[in-house]
This record gives sequence, C-alpha cells and structure tokens, in this order.
Amino acid sequence: MTPMTVPTTMTTPVSSGGSWCVASQSASQTALQVALDYACGYGGADCAAIQPGGGCYNPNSVRNHASYAFNSYYQKNPVPSSCNFGGTAVTTNTDP
Repeated sequence: MTPMTVPTTMTTPVSSGGSWCVASQSASQTALQVALDYACGYGGADCAAIQPGGGCYNPNSVRNHASYAFNSYYQKNPVPSSCNFGGTAVTTNTDP
C-alpha cells in the first residue's frame, strides 16, 4: 500500500466539493447577533465550541461566532433555504 502524500503548500483556497454557510460580510452586527442567538437557541446548532474556553471561541467576534453557528445548523440541514438567517448568511464552496 502506497502512503498518501499531502501537499505542504497551497496558494489558493481549494473547494472540496462541499458547501458551507457563513455570515454575510454586509450583515450588521445587530442582525448577526439576533441570527446567532436563533441558531444557537431555537435552531439547535451545536455552539459549544464558540463558548468561552471552547476550541473555536477565538477569534472572539460576532461575525466569526455567527459563521460557526450558521454552518453548524446548515450541516445538519443541508438545503439552500437553511442558510439564510434573515439575510445575514451566504453559502460558499470554499472551506472557511
């Protein structure tokens, strides 16, 4: 069996054929906070990693935390309509 080699450098982001849901760059902080609260509450996203001390807490910003929560929700419900959050989220083919 030949060992698999992994490239050591990448100059551009590479799509793995997947789809992710991230916070829109044009969304306001207030709108992102409302959508984040929904995703982590009623939406049922797994937000443990973005709590203080969690592995994805830093960088500690509403936009980064919202992207994490939106994607958590989207991966559980992978249909285009599950990445909207009141217009604060967009899908991307580049792994964030």
